[in-house]
Amino acid sequence: MSSAAEQEAVAGAVAAEEGRPAVLNGARGRAPGVPVRPGAPVPLGARFRVGPDGVAGTNFALWAGGAEAVELCLFDERGKETRAKLTELTHEIWHGFVPGVMPGQRYGYRVHGRWDPWTGARWNPTKLLLDPYARAVDGDFTLPPEVYGHVRDWPQQHVADTVRDERDSAPYVPKGVVVHDDAPDDEWQDDRRPKTPWADSVIYELHVRGFTKLHPGIPEELRGTYAGLAHPAAIEHLVKLGVTAVELLPVHQFAHEDHLLRRGLRNYWGYNSIGYFAPHAAYAASGTTGQQVGEFRRMVRALHAAGIEVILDVVYNHTAEAGELGPTLSLKGVDNRGYYRLQADARRYADYTGCGNTLHVVQPQVLRLITDSLRYWVTEMGVDGFRFDLAAALARSMHDVDMLSPFLAVIAQDPVLRRVKLIAEPWDIGSGGYQVGAFPPLWTEWNDRYRDAVRDFWRGALPDVRDLGYRLSGSSDLYAWGGRRPYASVNFVTAHDGFTLRDMVSYEHKHNEANGEGNRDGSNDNRSWNCGAEGGTDDEDVLALRRRQLRNLLSTLLLSTGVPMLVAGDEMGRTQRGNNNAYCQDNEISWLDWALLEEPGWKALFELTSRLIALRHRHPVLRRRAFFSGRPHSADGLRDLAWFTARGTEMTEADWYAPAATLGMYLSGRDIPGRDERGAQIVDDSFLVVLHTGHRPVDFVLPGTPWARRYEVVVDTSREEQAREPGAEHPAGTEISVPGRTVLLLRVAG
Repeated sequence: MSSAAEQEAVAGAVAAEEGRPAVLNGARGRAPGVPVRPGAPVPLGARFRVGPDGVAGTNFALWAGGAEAVELCLFDERGKETRAKLTELTHEIWHGFVPGVMPGQRYGYRVHGRWDPWTGARWNPTKLLLDPYARAVDGDFTLPPEVYGHVRDWPQQHVADTVRDERDSAPYVPKGVVVHDDAPDDEWQDDRRPKTPWADSVIYELHVRGFTKLHPGIPEELRGTYAGLAHPAAIEHLVKLGVTAVELLPVHQFAHEDHLLRRGLRNYWGYNSIGYFAPHAAYAASGTTGQQVGEFRRMVRALHAAGIEVILDVVYNHTAEAGELGPTLSLKGVDNRGYYRLQADARRYADYTGCGNTLHVVQPQVLRLITDSLRYWVTEMGVDGFRFDLAAALARSMHDVDMLSPFLAVIAQDPVLRRVKLIAEPWDIGSGGYQVGAFPPLWTEWNDRYRDAVRDFWRGALPDVRDLGYRLSGSSDLYAWGGRRPYASVNFVTAHDGFTLRDMVSYEHKHNEANGEGNRDGSNDNRSWNCGAEGGTDDEDVLALRRRQLRNLLSTLLLSTGVPMLVAGDEMGRTQRGNNNAYCQDNEISWLDWALLEEPGWKALFELTSRLIALRHRHPVLRRRAFFSGRPHSADGLRDLAWFTARGTEMTEADWYAPAATLGMYLSGRDIPGRDERGAQIVDDSFLVVLHTGHRPVDFVLPGTPWARRYEVVVDTSREEQAREPGAEHPAGTEISVPGRTVLLLRVAG
């Protein structure tokens, strides 16, 4: 009988002849010339380094609890695969150091273990898995049958997920890429984080691709990319508008859903993450074998140089692997039971997200994955904060939402994460998932109650103005507890999900036919009003009314206490043609049409929005750091906040409960709590905001002493063009005519 070495040589020759991958450190022993050293179990992922002996290579470490074996798979430029078995196991982490593996190397894993879906075990080594800690991803997910751990087309679909598919998925899935983790010294040395205080923030939600795809000032080869967003032409618009932060729709590596690919569509929004450390490769102009990391960093630095923070919309509640009938791309094949919440019938997934699965954040390794990812984006990629999609799903302990959950507790004490901006989407689809106002200090929240109240007021659907009063003044009924401040409320009227602002005043019904789902998708509760015609019209009166309503909505948003959030394009009349769920429309439906700024009406809307933001920046009374008290602060009885009827009288209890089309809100600049950086008392102008949603003019009596002696008009939304110079002055106590459907902002002039 031949020796073991001879057997290995013969086996290797046969494998090469048949085109099969060689097996390194496998059952047959170590293949010559490719040594795998023990390496280290931390940090997780693929980390290029130079060892103490001067040998350069990459340390690979993968947490795979319960796995029986892990193979590292390396791919050359032609896609040829070489496997190396990781034999070192420390605290459920498989690891090894491979000399000579340099940045740019493409790789993946094959994880061996039991196939027993009835107990939640779904290991399948024929499926190449993306490293959960991969810093870059090369390739795209196309989801052919080979990438499913089960036989997708099994005749008996009710048991299809229990039949293991033995086909190799490697030719069909993207690979992780080894990158040089440390940014060059000159990449960050001149970076200055803006560190804008919450109260001073104005957030602008945008899509990297959609914002830049049609911009005429950006070179064509950079449109739709991180480099395009970093281009001076893109940044110029943000600076002119005056926003302080961009909130980027998901830029973690994501996959397209199978049902979209079958209809010839793609996931556009990106809420289908599969790589929590990797910038989405399709948004890179410079390359996808690690270059996307540097390009993203340069984008962040360019935005910082313009005084603009970068907030990432992150999706840690679920992954692109969906439920039991979904593909096996990464976590499902690494350790399905360790990463996902399973039902009592462990074959099924607990789904609090509506996307088929939910990450089991109570598990230490899942919590570690999320927090490691968050810290990476802050410390190595330079971002300034995060908006957490379906954050209630992350705050669940075993089942119920728990504000003392491990996730929230870890964030609260983390020395890196507790200092950045944290925004919760405070709900999920599970029982008890609606948690607006419940998140702890450090957190701000998307306030959908603000959205609903403002929409209902301007479409004439509020039964009274009680709720509106709370929303305009910072939502103290939701957030005035536990040391929270008015800026805990992120005020918005529109978001990526739903109608654009222009569509909200142009459509009463969704028009999602282009999504290919029979117009069944998307919300039916739009709280919109089409101003008398559905969709496009040539009626000039309808068009003028729609533009006025846009001015009213934007003025209300930017004059409210709290943190305003705009959606990219709303400031210039972007339309999605009535589509309120454009998640799969990677085309002109979703992309910004920059030609709108050449039309006088939309240019005027942009200028008004910019002017209102500038007013916020100049006047601290519009961006208070503490809630109003409503109590007299001086002998003359002047209060920091007062509410008035059209008669010029203060609102009584009965007035709050009565139907009302007109509301006056007085903001005193004399009674602003807090001090400036030099310790001086903050003093500002005082303002009266008048909101009138009736279609006919109303006579409004301007409040007299002690509120003011005269008023000066600053903003009048009944006018398309807004005068920059001081407007008309009116003595206090006089009656002025407020046109139908108008916001007036008046400064106290004496």
